[in-house]
Amino acid sequence: MAVLEQKEKKHVDILREFRASFFSMNRLASFPWTFIETELQSNKSSEFTSKLLKQTCLHPLCETFPPSVRFRRLFLTELIKRQEAAGCDPLDELYDALAEVVGVEETPDCYKSYFLPNGDAISLMESIALISEGTTGLVTWEAALYLAEWTLENQQVFTGRSVLELGSGVGLTGITICRSCNPLRFVFSDCHSAVLEKLRENVRLNRLGEETSPAIRVDELDWTTVTEEQIRGIRADTVIAADVVYDPDVAGSLVKLLLKILDCSSAEAQPEIYICSTVRNPETYGDFKLQLEAAGLNHEVMTGPVGAVFPYNRLAPLELIKVFRKAESSSSSVSCQQRQDVLVPVIIPALAPAGTQVAPESSQSAV
Repeated sequence: MAVLEQKEKKHVDILREFRASFFSMNRLASFPWTFIETELQSNKSSEFTSKLLKQTCLHPLCETFPPSVRFRRLFLTELIKRQEAAGCDPLDELYDALAEVVGVEETPDCYKSYFLPNGDAISLMESIALISEGTTGLVTWEAALYLAEWTLENQQVFTGRSVLELGSGVGLTGITICRSCNPLRFVFSDCHSAVLEKLRENVRLNRLGEETSPAIRVDELDWTTVTEEQIRGIRADTVIAADVVYDPDVAGSLVKLLLKILDCSSAEAQPEIYICSTVRNPETYGDFKLQLEAAGLNHEVMTGPVGAVFPYNRLAPLELIKVFRKAESSSSSVSCQQRQDVLVPVIIPALAPAGTQVAPESSQSAV
Protein backbone atom coordinates (compact mmCIF):
# COMPACT_ATOMS: atom_id res chain seq x y z
CA MET A 1 0.00 0.00 0.00
CA ALA A 2 2.81 2.38 0.92
CA VAL A 3 4.45 1.76 -2.47
CA LEU A 4 1.22 2.56 -4.31
CA GLU A 5 0.70 5.73 -2.29
CA GLN A 6 4.27 6.83 -3.00
CA LYS A 7 3.79 6.18 -6.71
CA GLU A 8 0.53 8.12 -6.74
CA LYS A 9 2.17 11.04 -4.94
CA LYS A 10 4.98 11.02 -7.51
CA HIS A 11 2.39 11.16 -10.30
CA VAL A 12 0.66 14.11 -8.65
CA ASP A 13 3.96 15.97 -8.23
CA ILE A 14 4.96 15.37 -11.86
CA LEU A 15 1.57 16.48 -13.15
CA ARG A 16 1.82 19.62 -11.04
CA GLU A 17 5.31 20.31 -12.39
CA PHE A 18 4.12 19.88 -15.97
CA ARG A 19 1.17 22.19 -15.32
CA ALA A 20 3.34 24.93 -13.83
CA SER A 21 5.92 24.71 -16.62
CA PHE A 22 3.31 24.53 -19.39
CA PHE A 23 1.30 27.56 -18.31
CA SER A 24 4.39 29.68 -17.63
CA MET A 25 5.79 28.62 -21.03
CA ASN A 26 9.00 27.41 -19.47
CA ARG A 27 11.67 25.91 -21.73
CA LEU A 28 10.48 22.54 -23.05
CA ALA A 29 13.90 21.02 -22.34
CA SER A 30 13.33 21.68 -18.61
CA PHE A 31 10.15 19.57 -18.45
CA PRO A 32 10.46 16.17 -16.62
CA TRP A 33 10.30 14.14 -19.83
CA THR A 34 12.43 11.32 -18.43
CA PHE A 35 9.68 10.39 -16.00
CA ILE A 36 7.14 10.35 -18.83
CA GLU A 37 9.32 8.06 -20.93
CA THR A 38 9.79 5.64 -18.03
CA GLU A 39 6.08 5.66 -17.21
CA LEU A 40 4.97 5.07 -20.80
CA GLN A 41 7.52 2.33 -21.49
CA SER A 42 6.71 0.42 -18.30
CA ASN A 43 2.92 0.52 -18.67
CA LYS A 44 2.39 0.80 -22.45
CA SER A 45 -0.74 2.73 -21.51
CA SER A 46 -2.04 6.15 -22.50
CA GLU A 47 -3.71 6.70 -19.13
CA PHE A 48 -0.97 8.96 -17.75
CA THR A 49 -0.81 10.92 -21.01
CA SER A 50 -4.55 11.54 -20.72
CA LYS A 51 -4.08 12.86 -17.18
CA LEU A 52 -1.23 15.03 -18.40
CA LEU A 53 -3.39 16.57 -21.13
CA LYS A 54 -6.05 17.44 -18.55
CA GLN A 55 -3.41 19.39 -16.61
CA THR A 56 -2.13 21.24 -19.70
CA CYS A 57 -3.86 21.69 -23.06
CA LEU A 58 -7.23 20.42 -21.83
CA HIS A 59 -7.12 22.29 -18.52
CA PRO A 60 -9.92 24.91 -18.15
CA LEU A 61 -7.26 27.62 -17.72
CA CYS A 62 -6.00 26.89 -21.24
CA GLU A 63 -9.37 27.90 -22.68
CA THR A 64 -9.38 31.28 -20.91
CA PHE A 65 -5.67 32.14 -20.79
CA PRO A 66 -3.86 29.93 -23.35
CA PRO A 67 -0.09 29.90 -23.84
CA SER A 68 1.10 30.81 -27.32
CA VAL A 69 -0.04 28.73 -30.30
CA ARG A 70 3.55 27.84 -31.19
CA PHE A 71 4.35 26.72 -27.64
CA ARG A 72 1.28 24.49 -27.47
CA ARG A 73 2.12 23.00 -30.87
CA LEU A 74 5.71 22.23 -29.83
CA PHE A 75 4.58 20.76 -26.52
CA LEU A 76 2.02 18.44 -28.12
CA THR A 77 4.47 17.38 -30.83
CA GLU A 78 7.02 16.46 -28.18
CA LEU A 79 4.44 14.52 -26.19
CA ILE A 80 3.27 12.61 -29.28
CA LYS A 81 6.86 11.75 -30.15
CA ARG A 82 7.46 10.20 -26.74
CA GLN A 83 4.09 8.46 -26.75
CA GLU A 84 4.81 6.81 -30.10
CA ALA A 85 8.41 5.92 -29.16
CA ALA A 86 7.07 4.00 -26.16
CA GLY A 87 4.77 1.97 -28.40
CA CYS A 88 1.59 3.12 -26.65
CA ASP A 89 -1.80 2.95 -28.31
CA PRO A 90 -2.78 6.17 -30.13
CA LEU A 91 -4.70 8.63 -27.99
CA ASP A 92 -7.38 10.46 -29.97
CA GLU A 93 -7.60 13.46 -27.64
CA LEU A 94 -3.86 14.03 -28.01
CA TYR A 95 -4.07 14.24 -31.81
CA ASP A 96 -7.28 16.30 -31.58
CA ALA A 97 -5.48 18.82 -29.37
CA LEU A 98 -2.66 19.10 -31.90
CA ALA A 99 -5.13 19.52 -34.78
CA GLU A 100 -6.62 22.56 -32.99
CA VAL A 101 -3.31 24.47 -33.11
CA VAL A 102 -1.88 23.33 -36.44
CA GLY A 103 -2.16 26.10 -39.00
CA VAL A 104 -3.46 28.62 -36.48
CA GLU A 105 -1.88 32.05 -36.91
CA GLU A 106 0.35 33.22 -34.09
CA THR A 107 -0.45 36.50 -32.29
CA PRO A 108 2.09 39.00 -30.87
CA ASP A 109 0.81 38.41 -27.33
CA CYS A 110 0.01 35.34 -25.29
CA TYR A 111 -0.92 34.45 -21.74
CA LYS A 112 1.38 33.07 -19.09
CA SER A 113 0.03 31.79 -15.79
CA TYR A 114 1.92 31.32 -12.55
CA PHE A 115 0.52 29.14 -9.76
CA LEU A 116 0.66 30.31 -6.16
CA PRO A 117 1.22 27.83 -3.29
CA ASN A 118 -2.55 27.76 -2.60
CA GLY A 119 -3.20 26.60 -6.18
CA ASP A 120 -4.58 29.92 -7.46
CA ALA A 121 -3.16 31.18 -10.74
CA ILE A 122 -1.88 34.62 -11.68
CA SER A 123 -2.52 35.00 -15.42
CA LEU A 124 -0.71 37.69 -17.37
CA MET A 125 -0.82 38.90 -20.94
CA GLU A 126 2.78 39.08 -22.12
CA SER A 127 4.61 39.72 -25.35
CA ILE A 128 5.99 36.70 -27.20
CA ALA A 129 9.05 38.72 -28.24
CA LEU A 130 11.59 39.61 -25.54
CA ILE A 131 11.81 43.11 -26.99
CA SER A 132 8.55 44.57 -28.27
CA GLU A 133 7.47 48.14 -29.03
CA GLY A 134 10.91 49.38 -28.04
CA THR A 135 10.77 47.97 -24.51
CA THR A 136 11.64 44.81 -22.57
CA GLY A 137 8.88 45.47 -20.04
CA LEU A 138 6.27 43.28 -21.73
CA VAL A 139 7.63 39.96 -20.46
CA THR A 140 8.37 38.51 -17.01
CA TRP A 141 12.06 38.11 -16.15
CA GLU A 142 13.84 35.90 -13.58
CA ALA A 143 14.40 38.64 -11.00
CA ALA A 144 10.66 39.37 -10.86
CA LEU A 145 9.95 35.67 -10.29
CA TYR A 146 12.61 35.43 -7.56
CA LEU A 147 11.36 38.60 -5.86
CA ALA A 148 7.79 37.25 -5.98
CA GLU A 149 8.98 34.06 -4.26
CA TRP A 150 10.82 36.14 -1.65
CA THR A 151 7.66 38.13 -0.90
CA LEU A 152 5.79 34.89 -0.18
CA GLU A 153 8.45 33.99 2.40
CA ASN A 154 8.49 37.52 3.90
CA GLN A 155 4.88 38.61 3.93
CA GLN A 156 5.38 40.74 7.04
CA VAL A 157 7.30 43.26 4.91
CA PHE A 158 4.06 44.04 3.04
CA THR A 159 1.13 43.18 5.32
CA GLY A 160 -0.85 46.29 6.25
CA ARG A 161 1.59 48.56 4.41
CA SER A 162 1.51 50.90 1.46
CA VAL A 163 3.75 49.46 -1.26
CA LEU A 164 5.29 51.16 -4.31
CA GLU A 165 6.72 49.04 -7.11
CA LEU A 166 9.13 50.72 -9.52
CA GLY A 167 9.28 49.42 -13.10
CA SER A 168 6.38 47.00 -12.60
CA GLY A 169 6.50 45.59 -16.13
CA VAL A 170 3.62 43.16 -16.69
CA GLY A 171 2.95 42.98 -12.96
CA LEU A 172 3.82 39.50 -11.64
CA THR A 173 5.57 40.55 -8.42
CA GLY A 174 3.01 43.17 -7.49
CA ILE A 175 0.01 40.94 -8.20
CA THR A 176 1.64 38.19 -6.11
CA ILE A 177 1.91 40.61 -3.20
CA CYS A 178 -1.67 41.82 -3.62
CA ARG A 179 -3.01 38.26 -3.77
CA SER A 180 -0.92 36.80 -0.95
CA CYS A 181 0.51 39.44 1.42
CA ASN A 182 -2.47 41.66 2.37
CA PRO A 183 -0.93 45.12 1.81
CA LEU A 184 -3.00 48.15 2.72
CA ARG A 185 -2.52 49.65 -0.74
CA PHE A 186 -0.32 48.93 -3.74
CA VAL A 187 0.97 51.30 -6.43
CA PHE A 188 2.23 49.74 -9.66
CA SER A 189 4.35 52.07 -11.77
CA ASP A 190 6.20 52.28 -15.07
CA CYS A 191 6.90 54.94 -17.68
CA HIS A 192 6.33 53.24 -21.04
CA SER A 193 2.83 53.67 -22.47
CA ALA A 194 2.64 50.15 -23.92
CA VAL A 195 3.79 48.64 -20.62
CA LEU A 196 1.25 50.68 -18.65
CA GLU A 197 -1.54 49.56 -20.98
CA LYS A 198 -0.59 45.90 -20.57
CA LEU A 199 -0.09 46.35 -16.83
CA ARG A 200 -3.58 47.83 -16.35
CA GLU A 201 -5.05 44.95 -18.35
CA ASN A 202 -3.23 42.38 -16.20
CA VAL A 203 -4.38 44.04 -13.00
CA ARG A 204 -7.95 43.83 -14.30
CA LEU A 205 -7.53 40.19 -15.41
CA ASN A 206 -6.56 39.30 -11.85
CA ARG A 207 -9.61 41.04 -10.38
CA LEU A 208 -7.71 43.86 -8.70
CA GLY A 209 -8.59 47.56 -8.76
CA GLU A 210 -9.29 50.76 -6.87
CA GLU A 211 -12.47 49.33 -5.33
CA THR A 212 -10.86 46.07 -4.18
CA SER A 213 -8.81 45.25 -1.11
CA PRO A 214 -6.02 46.16 -1.24
CA ALA A 215 -6.61 49.45 -3.02
CA ILE A 216 -4.70 49.42 -6.31
CA ARG A 217 -3.26 52.16 -8.50
CA VAL A 218 -1.31 51.99 -11.73
CA ASP A 219 0.76 55.18 -12.10
CA GLU A 220 2.93 56.57 -14.86
CA LEU A 221 6.18 57.35 -13.08
CA ASP A 222 9.17 58.80 -14.90
CA TRP A 223 12.15 58.53 -12.58
CA THR A 224 13.78 61.66 -13.98
CA THR A 225 10.78 63.97 -13.61
CA VAL A 226 8.85 62.61 -10.63
CA THR A 227 7.97 65.38 -8.19
CA GLU A 228 8.09 65.63 -4.43
CA GLU A 229 4.31 65.93 -4.45
CA GLN A 230 3.95 62.62 -6.32
CA ILE A 231 6.25 60.81 -3.92
CA ARG A 232 4.56 62.19 -0.83
CA GLY A 233 1.17 61.31 -2.29
CA ILE A 234 2.14 57.64 -2.57
CA ARG A 235 3.19 57.46 1.11
CA ALA A 236 5.13 54.25 0.56
CA ASP A 237 6.14 52.13 3.54
CA THR A 238 7.85 49.59 1.29
CA VAL A 239 9.45 50.11 -2.15
CA ILE A 240 10.38 47.25 -4.47
CA ALA A 241 11.85 46.85 -7.95
CA ALA A 242 12.99 43.90 -10.05
CA ASP A 243 15.39 43.83 -13.00
CA VAL A 244 15.82 47.59 -13.23
CA VAL A 245 19.63 47.77 -13.02
CA TYR A 246 20.76 46.96 -16.55
CA ASP A 247 22.28 50.20 -17.83
CA PRO A 248 24.57 52.77 -16.14
CA ASP A 249 22.28 55.69 -17.00
CA VAL A 250 19.18 53.89 -15.73
CA ALA A 251 21.05 52.92 -12.57
CA GLY A 252 21.96 56.57 -12.00
CA SER A 253 18.33 57.65 -12.37
CA LEU A 254 17.26 54.91 -9.97
CA VAL A 255 19.76 55.98 -7.30
CA LYS A 256 18.58 59.59 -7.49
CA LEU A 257 14.97 58.43 -7.20
CA LEU A 258 15.68 56.23 -4.17
CA LEU A 259 17.45 59.11 -2.48
CA LYS A 260 14.50 61.38 -3.22
CA ILE A 261 12.04 58.83 -1.81
CA LEU A 262 14.04 58.60 1.42
CA ASP A 263 14.39 62.40 1.66
CA CYS A 264 10.62 62.79 1.28
CA SER A 265 10.03 60.58 4.33
CA SER A 266 10.64 61.43 7.94
CA ALA A 267 13.70 60.01 9.68
CA GLU A 268 11.38 58.04 11.97
CA ALA A 269 9.42 56.45 9.10
CA GLN A 270 11.90 55.63 6.36
CA PRO A 271 10.48 53.17 3.81
CA GLU A 272 12.08 49.76 3.36
CA ILE A 273 13.59 49.45 -0.14
CA TYR A 274 14.31 46.15 -1.89
CA ILE A 275 15.94 45.85 -5.31
CA CYS A 276 16.24 42.47 -7.04
CA SER A 277 18.57 42.08 -10.01
CA THR A 278 19.80 39.54 -12.49
CA VAL A 279 23.52 40.32 -12.64
CA ARG A 280 24.06 40.02 -16.38
CA ASN A 281 26.98 42.44 -16.43
CA PRO A 282 28.93 42.53 -13.13
CA GLU A 283 30.53 45.84 -14.13
CA THR A 284 27.18 47.58 -14.58
CA TYR A 285 25.85 46.10 -11.35
CA GLY A 286 29.00 47.06 -9.47
CA ASP A 287 28.67 50.59 -10.84
CA PHE A 288 25.13 50.74 -9.42
CA LYS A 289 26.44 49.85 -5.97
CA LEU A 290 29.18 52.48 -6.25
CA GLN A 291 26.53 55.07 -7.10
CA LEU A 292 24.53 54.03 -4.03
CA GLU A 293 27.64 54.53 -1.91
CA ALA A 294 28.37 57.93 -3.46
CA ALA A 295 24.78 59.01 -2.70
CA GLY A 296 25.15 58.13 0.98
CA LEU A 297 23.18 54.90 0.75
CA ASN A 298 24.15 51.50 2.10
CA HIS A 299 22.87 48.10 1.03
CA GLU A 300 22.52 44.66 2.56
CA VAL A 301 22.35 41.45 0.53
CA MET A 302 19.30 39.41 1.53
CA THR A 303 20.40 35.78 1.80
CA GLY A 304 17.51 34.04 3.54
CA PRO A 305 15.99 30.84 2.10
CA VAL A 306 13.41 31.22 -0.67
CA GLY A 307 11.04 28.41 -1.57
CA ALA A 308 10.83 27.30 -5.21
CA VAL A 309 7.32 28.31 -6.28
CA PHE A 310 7.62 29.33 -9.93
CA PRO A 311 9.52 27.57 -12.74
CA TYR A 312 12.43 29.58 -14.14
CA ASN A 313 16.18 29.35 -14.70
CA ARG A 314 17.58 29.06 -11.18
CA LEU A 315 21.14 29.16 -12.45
CA ALA A 316 20.68 32.85 -13.31
CA PRO A 317 22.90 35.10 -11.12
CA LEU A 318 20.23 36.77 -8.96
CA GLU A 319 20.75 39.13 -6.04
CA LEU A 320 18.28 40.88 -3.75
CA ILE A 321 19.47 43.86 -1.73
CA LYS A 322 17.92 46.12 0.88
CA VAL A 323 18.85 49.78 0.42
CA PHE A 324 18.94 52.26 3.30
CA ARG A 325 20.56 55.52 4.33
CA LYS A 326 23.97 55.38 5.96
CA ALA A 327 23.79 55.64 9.73
CA GLU A 328 25.90 58.79 9.83
CA SER A 329 23.51 60.61 7.51
CA SER A 330 20.24 59.24 8.89
CA SER A 331 19.68 62.32 11.08
CA SER A 332 20.02 64.71 8.17
CA SER A 333 17.14 67.17 7.90
CA VAL A 334 17.83 68.08 4.29
CA SER A 335 14.46 68.35 2.56
CA CYS A 336 13.43 66.63 -0.64
CA GLN A 337 13.30 70.00 -2.39
CA GLN A 338 16.84 70.85 -1.27
CA ARG A 339 18.04 67.57 -2.75
CA GLN A 340 16.68 68.43 -6.20
CA ASP A 341 19.95 69.98 -7.32
CA VAL A 342 22.29 67.37 -5.83
CA LEU A 343 23.87 65.31 -8.56
CA VAL A 344 24.84 61.69 -7.92
CA PRO A 345 28.30 61.00 -9.31
CA VAL A 346 28.17 58.60 -12.23
CA ILE A 347 31.06 56.18 -12.62
CA ILE A 348 31.44 55.35 -16.31
CA PRO A 349 32.47 51.69 -16.70
CA ALA A 350 34.67 50.34 -19.43
CA LEU A 351 32.78 49.19 -22.47
CA ALA A 352 31.38 45.70 -21.96
CA PRO A 353 31.52 43.10 -24.72
CA ALA A 354 28.64 43.24 -27.15
CA GLY A 355 25.55 41.47 -25.92
CA THR A 356 26.43 41.52 -22.21
CA GLN A 357 23.84 44.12 -21.25
CA VAL A 358 20.50 42.53 -22.02
CA ALA A 359 17.75 44.87 -20.89
CA PRO A 360 15.31 43.25 -18.47
CA GLU A 361 11.74 43.66 -17.23
CA SER A 362 11.39 47.36 -16.45
CA SER A 363 11.03 49.68 -19.38
CA GLN A 364 12.28 52.64 -17.33
CA SER A 365 15.01 54.60 -19.07
CA ALA A 366 16.76 57.84 -18.42
CA VAL A 367 15.88 60.91 -20.44
